[in-house]
Amino acid sequence: MAHTFQRARSEEQRAQRRQAILDTTAAMLAEMPVAQVSLNELSRRVGLAKSNVLRYFESREAVLLELLDVASQEWLEHLEDAIPSGVDAGAPLPDRGDRVVAVLAASLADRPVLCDLTSAQAAVLERNVSPAVAAQYKRTAIVNVGALAALIRTRVPELTEGDATRFAGLCVMTTGAIWTHAQPSAAMLAVYDSDPALAAMRIDFAATLREVLEVVLSGLLARAAR
Repeated sequence: MAHTFQRARSEEQRAQRRQAILDTTAAMLAEMPVAQVSLNELSRRVGLAKSNVLRYFESREAVLLELLDVASQEWLEHLEDAIPSGVDAGAPLPDRGDRVVAVLAASLADRPVLCDLTSAQAAVLERNVSPAVAAQYKRTAIVNVGALAALIRTRVPELTEGDATRFAGLCVMTTGAIWTHAQPSAAMLAVYDSDPALAAMRIDFAATLREVLEVVLSGLLARAAR
């Protein structure tokens, strides 16, 4: 149901408008992929003229980048418990590494909106924002990658700080790439259904992400041990 707002006259009211825009966009993302979220529909649902929405966020992409940061921080908060509880600190290194990766892959598979936003980040969301918005997003992204690296090192301390940061960054980039390939179009789904030989090309997101991250983590650890 659309809101009806009077003109914001205080900082508190402006903050409420911003939050309403973010909440409405988040609700839309629960219904549709990032590519289908339009500024026109967002404006209609939030009960503001498009020009008024743009007073609070400079573009659709700026709204989505902020939601990507919110979703990333929620994921990190989940991992603060999921990694310690899901990985035995006393297990052999190969087992610990595989378990960390399993926790990461499963938690990402449970967060399709985060994965969809991540897949759109570089190619779409960063293309229609000002340098100021881009810089702010990159600063928060760096903090989030650092937090992920620190969480990983709680169970894989054999990783150097630098390698943990590399792995965390690759985890984010790989998630976006694999998510894109794991969301076939209607035409591709029809092809897979009609031709078993081609159906083998269809990938499972969680399984593929887990396999790739296991290889990356093993490689970083092997290189460090040389």
